[in-house]
Amino acid sequence: MFGRYFSIFGLYLFLPTQRNSLGHGSSLHGRGTTSLPGFENITTGYNKYLRPYFGGEPVQIAMSLHIASISSISESDMDYTATISLQQCWTDPRLVFHGNKSFTLDARLVELLWVPDTYIVESKRSFQHHVTVGNRLVRLFSNGTVLYALRITTTVACNTDLSKYPMDTQTCQLQLESWGYDENDITFTWLRGNDSVHGIEKLRLSQYRVERYHTLVSKSQQETGSYPRLILQFELRRNVLYFILETYMPSTLLVMLSWVSFWITLDSMPARTCIGVTTMLSMTTLMIGSRSSLSKTNCFIKAIDVYLGICFSFIFGALVEYAVAHYSSSQKCSAKVPEEGSANELTEEKEEVNITNILNNSISSYKQKISFTSIEISSDNANCSDLTMKSHEKIKCVLRNKMHRIISYFTIQNPGNVDHYSKLLFPLFFMVVNVFYLAYYLYF
Repeated sequence: MFGRYFSIFGLYLFLPTQRNSLGHGSSLHGRGTTSLPGFENITTGYNKYLRPYFGGEPVQIAMSLHIASISSISESDMDYTATISLQQCWTDPRLVFHGNKSFTLDARLVELLWVPDTYIVESKRSFQHHVTVGNRLVRLFSNGTVLYALRITTTVACNTDLSKYPMDTQTCQLQLESWGYDENDITFTWLRGNDSVHGIEKLRLSQYRVERYHTLVSKSQQETGSYPRLILQFELRRNVLYFILETYMPSTLLVMLSWVSFWITLDSMPARTCIGVTTMLSMTTLMIGSRSSLSKTNCFIKAIDVYLGICFSFIFGALVEYAVAHYSSSQKCSAKVPEEGSANELTEEKEEVNITNILNNSISSYKQKISFTSIEISSDNANCSDLTMKSHEKIKCVLRNKMHRIISYFTIQNPGNVDHYSKLLFPLFFMVVNVFYLAYYLYF
């Protein structure tokens, strides 16, 4: 019984002491002067609001990155979302202690230390992970070196050029910069150059693959001063196989389907018209579907739009070719009908001719020959200029002759040749256009 009372009395003596020590810590924290638990002899009088080497040389911050994932790359919003682990390392002479060990502290103790004011340039949205606790790491080394790491998911702007979509290569950046400390107070460096970035070569993206990446050290000139900046620049090349199967191959097959009409006779109007109209409607649907996925980027004239326009033009040309061939065939058929009618009339007149008419015609022709013996007119030498006519009649005669020559030049004598030449010219010209298309968008 006596021992129980003694323990209770000791507990009452201990609690006020603990309250006073917590109150003392909070007051020190309010003034910015703190001490880390277990490192009171080192950090006594430590002011977290003053950078290391305050008033002297700038603090050198060495950084490294681990790219955990790039979850999405949006062409319409022109940004990408990445989850990264950012490690920052610097030396604070106020935290030097004896020995050659390093200590990992609780992440909540970062509030007691000075840390750089690094931010992500062009970040739209960012958050730090807090499951199950805040994903931060603080490690102290005996020479005063501090390693501070944290895990962030950020959405960063990336200006994309979609003029060669889907055969495009996009260059994106991740830029780290000091917000308040200029280059007189702080300097940024990569810990090991290009080797400071890890994980990016192992990324597996849905539409892209990482071609190359490199690190840069730069400065940002603002009105308030010159601020240090680190840049990670990486190139992403789009995987074009999906678009070949989804868009390029169907559009090419539709163009080839429109050529089937060249092997159908001109008399089969429903069959040829049905093929032409069906392929045009299918091509229109394919064009609308390809643009719906990038509805917010319709201002760009993309490579896929150019190819779909080429295919649509060839399909429309095949339909126009049948219209021209059919019109020429109908014109030729209508011209044959009057010739056959005039031939029938001549045969009927020949049947009615008798011997009396033949004698009368021969006598009249003999009299005309006698009366014009002194005049010789040949059809070869006769032209509009030799005849006695007015000047405007001469002009009409010349223009009429030229118009007949022009019309006869463009008149298709054999409509069947239109399909014959189209069977060769359409595929050949389509292949040439495809070669120029691929050469331009892949190598220029």
